Amino acid sequence: MAIEKDINQTKFRNEYQKATINFIYTYNWMNEQMKLFFEPHDITAQQFNILRILRGAAKPLSTLQIRQRMLDKMSDTSRIVDRLVKKNLVKKSVCESDKRLVDVTIAEKGIALLEKMDTKEELMDGVLKNLNDDEAKKLNELLDKIRHVES
Repeated sequence: MAIEKDINQTKFRNEYQKATINFIYTYNWMNEQMKLFFEPHDITAQQFNILRILRGAAKPLSTLQIRQRMLDKMSDTSRIVDRLVKKNLVKKSVCESDKRLVDVTIAEKGIALLEKMDTKEELMDGVLKNLNDDEAKKLNELLDKIRHVES
């Protein structure tokens, strides 16, 4: 469905304004779709991101290292980690090499949750079900171009 119909707006100042509004609208729509995916597991997209980062790490990470790898760079990583600790999905411990730092590792319960969610990754991919492989590749190129990233 065209953005004009979705938001009841037929006039835009120019194609750049329309693209910006379309991008924001689509981001919000995708965010809602992702919430539906995470809701049954009682985690947020940010928590999922942290769990995936920790599962892929060869050693414990500090909250600063986690933040550097996160998709949402503005997140309060310490607060999110604390919520994951309360859910027994991650563990915190004092860093052996620097007692001022805290090491974060994924707990067995966190690994089990990700393994369960891994079996449903197609549902997450389904958000882009209307795109074929070439269109998805072009979309990635365009999004990288918006952020001025070399592909």
